[in-house]
Amino acid sequence: MHPRSRHQGRYDFPALLRACPALEALVRPSPTGDLTIDFADPAAVLALNRALLHHHYGITAWNIPAGYLCPPIPGRADYVHHVADLLAADTGKIPRGPGVAVLEIGVGANCIYPLLGRAVYGWRFVGTEVDPAALEAARGNSAANPALAAAIECRHQPSRTAIFQGVVHPGESFAVSMCNPPFHVSAAAAAAGTERKVRNLAGGQARPPVLNFGGRSHELWCRGGEAAFIRRMIAESAQQPGLCRWFTTLVSKRETLPLIHSALRTAKATAVRMIEMSQGQKRSRIAAWTFR
Repeated sequence: MHPRSRHQGRYDFPALLRACPALEALVRPSPTGDLTIDFADPAAVLALNRALLHHHYGITAWNIPAGYLCPPIPGRADYVHHVADLLAADTGKIPRGPGVAVLEIGVGANCIYPLLGRAVYGWRFVGTEVDPAALEAARGNSAANPALAAAIECRHQPSRTAIFQGVVHPGESFAVSMCNPPFHVSAAAAAAGTERKVRNLAGGQARPPVLNFGGRSHELWCRGGEAAFIRRMIAESAQQPGLCRWFTTLVSKRETLPLIHSALRTAKATAVRMIEMSQGQKRSRIAAWTFR
């Protein structure tokens, strides 16, 4: 059974408190009498993430610098599990072990996909990152978990416009690529999105800006938003069709899908999958395509 099923609905707070005693001071009763945390409080979310990683995945050390995106662990785990299902479609069995090479575009300071994919399936990861500070933080998160670190490599992407170019070695290939692209079209849109998110988490009440929900600019926005980023990714994948068995990316906005389908037809992808994902009230999807 996939670990993602454990995240649907209520959290097992007694088990999480045993994994992360620091979480206890941040847990409170919900209006229904269950235990919960203040999801608008970055310190509480960080402690919950640490507890989830420790309890479910054996990841005992994890941190993010102030100002960088704090990822929702259940949703990130879902992406990893859906990728495993995608790879299993070829043989009927989920492939495991370091022979499965995964390329992540934009590993971020949190290094969360390599840590989860290595912990659950034993895969080998190469993560790329344009931000040198985020790259060092990702390497620190990997090194802090020695049982996982040997199969995780984080590489600097020197170009802010290239995606696959400049970071892949000659002759290198991967079973799959993963990406959580920046989806806002501008810094103003990203700031408004962050403010809206914090207000929703706080039950509609205004809150001061909080760094860990902000994220750095390259994590949250790029010119043209996620549509432009993904179209650029598709165009580059068509230039290196043998680089990955499957190319994948998260897609946040449903209105982006027609543009993706059009780009994939232009690129002459031989197969396309759109995989729906949901966590609570959040809905997203994974776009996957191949040239083989």
